[in-house]
Amino acid sequence: MVSRAGSDPRRPVGRLLTAMVTPFDSNRELDLAAAADLADYLVTEQRNDALVINGTTGEAPTTSDAEKADLVRAVVDAVDGRALVVAGVGTFDTAHTVHLADQAAKAGADALLVVTPYYSKPPQAGLLAHFRAVADASELPVVLYDIPARTGTPIQPETMIALAGHERIVAVKDAKGDLTASGRVMAETDLAYYSGDDAITLPLLSIGGVGVIGTSTHFSGAGTRAMIEAYEHGDIAEARGLHQALLPIYTGIFRTQGTILVKAGLALRGRPVGPVRPPLVDATEREIAQLGADLAGAGL
Repeated sequence: MVSRAGSDPRRPVGRLLTAMVTPFDSNRELDLAAAADLADYLVTEQRNDALVINGTTGEAPTTSDAEKADLVRAVVDAVDGRALVVAGVGTFDTAHTVHLADQAAKAGADALLVVTPYYSKPPQAGLLAHFRAVADASELPVVLYDIPARTGTPIQPETMIALAGHERIVAVKDAKGDLTASGRVMAETDLAYYSGDDAITLPLLSIGGVGVIGTSTHFSGAGTRAMIEAYEHGDIAEARGLHQALLPIYTGIFRTQGTILVKAGLALRGRPVGPVRPPLVDATEREIAQLGADLAGAGL
């Protein structure tokens, strides 16, 4: 495998990753200085091994190709080797995804996050061709993103097993909510599984998962890392206790669309990153009040 990512093949992009929001200024223009500051906070205070840029939480459907490249460069410079940078490049168009993968590599990304092509609902043969085309076109390791609730199409276990044969397809962000299917793929391949749903991180660890690509980890990162490390050290009771303590924010961050509440929560904590872009809308006063209660309920 040709890779500049993590040195442990069992955890090719680390244990704890946050899918970072994209800061905008009051005019909803990209705010690269705020992005650099947020990236530094996520690495130093929330103890992330890697940051995912230009993902769903990063409002990638609303940012231009040029903005995506600028954001990767800014975050790469800000973390300065202290964490990996995983660039979201997935679209519903294979050619455009390959273009974004090349652009991300040139901007300094360490790995790629490639979501299942959405809207057109390709068959499994189409998914195989799509993911292989992206992996063939780049020298960076690829993390598959399986989230059928958003894309309309699951990556079936047989397809995952076939894709695992590609030397650069190394991991999965698993937001399918099917632990039986995930367990089968982990049993039959070397793919590293990362929870794509904060609340199922511990259950996924119990069947072979290696970490999380989180949303609430903008706030719960340090505690989530402690939970993962406790589990790995065999302290199941401590891991379970941390899981239970953090559940209010693991679930609360998704009371409405996660990006909306992350941006509201960062503002609550004195780290504003600007508004969301349409079609998202900023959090209401009621949603902000509930978010404050969820953060408090998690001890944050």
